[in-house]
Amino acid sequence: MPFLTALVLSVGVLCLVDLVLTVGVIRRLRAHEEMLSARPAGLPSIVLPPGGVIGGFSATSTDGVHVSDETLTETVLVGVFSPDCSACHERLPQFAEHARSFPGGRGNVLAVLVGTEEEMADERRTLEPVALVLIEEYGTGLTKALQVRGFPSLALVDEHRRVVASGTTLEDLDKISVHA
Repeated sequence: MPFLTALVLSVGVLCLVDLVLTVGVIRRLRAHEEMLSARPAGLPSIVLPPGGVIGGFSATSTDGVHVSDETLTETVLVGVFSPDCSACHERLPQFAEHARSFPGGRGNVLAVLVGTEEEMADERRTLEPVALVLIEEYGTGLTKALQVRGFPSLALVDEHRRVVASGTTLEDLDKISVHA
């Protein structure tokens, strides 16, 4: 009987130590997540920052609508996504949902898919009902005009081609208010 009691106490102590270590690991992971999500000052933005003016561009959407820097007559929501980006797969549905209620509707939302038609087929189907979809190579068209250096890149661009807000999440864009 004393052997069984010692064994049960040992297992209990071992479980308690395991629990303490697990809580420590979870705290450490949260701290690392916060460090990774905080963008240090001086780190270059992955898209043209607020106040910047986009360069010239001209493109045709997948449904034949001509879009250029000269056709921007209202604030436009822009999202740039890549097939090789895991964060893009997470944020594209959020972007599509946000685009549904964007002032001015589908004509004021540009979704840029960087890749081939085949690679971006699912994303195109998701976005076409709520946005004008542009499929282009990296470093051309709107990705060049917005100086995109990473994915996903999101921006609000006003009628004067000035970036009002930009970042990698919709929360980055929500820091300002948009009036139709």
